[in-house]
Amino acid sequence: MDLDSYAPIQRELVLELPSDLDSIEHAVEFVMRRCQPCGAGDDRLRLNFRVGLTEALSNAIRYGNGTDPHKRVRMEIEVRQCSLTARITDEGHGFDPTGIPDPTTPQNLLKPGGRGLFLMRKLLDEVRYNDRGNSVTLVLRFTDGPGTRAQA
Repeated sequence: MDLDSYAPIQRELVLELPSDLDSIEHAVEFVMRRCQPCGAGDDRLRLNFRVGLTEALSNAIRYGNGTDPHKRVRMEIEVRQCSLTARITDEGHGFDPTGIPDPTTPQNLLKPGGRGLFLMRKLLDEVRYNDRGNSVTLVLRFTDGPGTRAQA
């Protein structure tokens, strides 16, 4: 798909990745290069979106697919005039995101789980899961309109 042939207001990108942690960096860099001209070349794109996307891909590969080399992770990116949306879907059984404890509470500070979900929720404007729990949608808004957070 040639993204440059689309109007700058809306672009779509779909990638399928192997369940290999080494594929994450290359995939994230590819997406970041494609999103640079979208008008959101600020710190929130370079930092918040990059970290959130990296965490979502890592969780999908490690926990969703169990790093099974026969399973894939699907990444769908949609660029609109006022937002950037990424949907990451793995082939796993899913999970209940409300069942993951808050890693910032004193009793969980030394436990290894939940930090990626915490980061995604803090860095992005919207994080939602499908009913099965094997797909996460991340939304970053470009403008500081209602409901957006201007953080880096």
